[in-house]
Amino acid sequence: MASKNKRDYYEVLGVSRTAGESELKKAFRQLAVKYHPDKNPGNSEAEEKFKEAAEAYEVLSDPEKRKLYDQYGHDMGASAGFGGFNFDFDKFTHGGSFSDIFGDIFGDIFGGGGGFGGRFGGWGNNGARRGSDYRYDLEISFEEAAQGVEKQIEIPVKQRCESCHGSGAKPGSKESTCPRCNGSGQQHIQQGFFAIRRTCPECGGSGRVISEPCPDCRGSGHRQVNRKLKVNIPAGIDSGQRLKLTGEGEAGAKGGPSGDLYVVIYVKKHEFFERHDDEVVIEVPLAFCQAALGAKIEVPTLDGKVSLKIPPGTQPGTVFRLKGKGFPHLGGVGRGDQLVSVTVEVPTNLTKEQREILEKFDNTCPMGKTYPRQNSFIEKMKSMFGS
Repeated sequence: MASKNKRDYYEVLGVSRTAGESELKKAFRQLAVKYHPDKNPGNSEAEEKFKEAAEAYEVLSDPEKRKLYDQYGHDMGASAGFGGFNFDFDKFTHGGSFSDIFGDIFGDIFGGGGGFGGRFGGWGNNGARRGSDYRYDLEISFEEAAQGVEKQIEIPVKQRCESCHGSGAKPGSKESTCPRCNGSGQQHIQQGFFAIRRTCPECGGSGRVISEPCPDCRGSGHRQVNRKLKVNIPAGIDSGQRLKLTGEGEAGAKGGPSGDLYVVIYVKKHEFFERHDDEVVIEVPLAFCQAALGAKIEVPTLDGKVSLKIPPGTQPGTVFRLKGKGFPHLGGVGRGDQLVSVTVEVPTNLTKEQREILEKFDNTCPMGKTYPRQNSFIEKMKSMFGS
């Protein structure tokens, strides 16, 4: 690309001249995904735009080259320490700034396949691969979450085949070198402007193939079994939190380590209680006379029933605090409190005698003294409307 026909590198990437490293990387990533030849087969214009973006990023991501470019533009000479842009494919695939960039976007371009040896694959040099992690959703009661509990669960898992010890090969037989990749576990594919390496589909990246599969596991190296496990659930756990059981996931391939099991906790709703962090909240209805005259009532807690004194004149929405009656602090010391919010229930279905008593009572109640909140409301209305 002749210097006189080149666009400004900052314009190519669509960034300002003060753009930092992360902004440059983000801009190039977006252009690389858009114009990559694999996404635009046979489109020479897209390939040229990709080369242009790659050249711009190569210069601007290098502090020394960027300094020279800012001083001399595209006409900087070799004497100034700049020899022009040359796309080094080996650098792209094996390290340097391009490897850093494409390590982030490789899955976007090639659909998550991955190349670059062991960085993207889960296979080791001998084909060993870590097993997958498992998830198990476990529902427990509100009380079990508060007190802690031991639960037994049963999960279907892939376990290492005992006959072949996870190799997948029939006992007494041997594995052979994969004929498609010659034991490298990778395929080198040239696609337009790029050459990429992908995991060999024949051997799955192990570099070895099985000529005589194990009859018990049919060459997979695993057998599915139902495994029973005990799970210790600590007191104070909450919905959405998870417990990790190391090594209880899928068995690894070719002698690789097993994955882990994550038990995700779900706590059932309670008939009375609600949980707010480590506090337990309950709403208790009071009879009209209990709120007016005062009373002693029984309140349920996680530890059983307790007695609560209600003072005379208690208003709806009053909250009483019971210290240390909430949830244990998970992984810590002590417990939260229980909050008792009271509501006042107005009597219904009154008899004639009850109505007469209440009417007589109401006639003896001075507004300001017996109902101060109502009196305050009426006074504010008078002030607002002037009457």
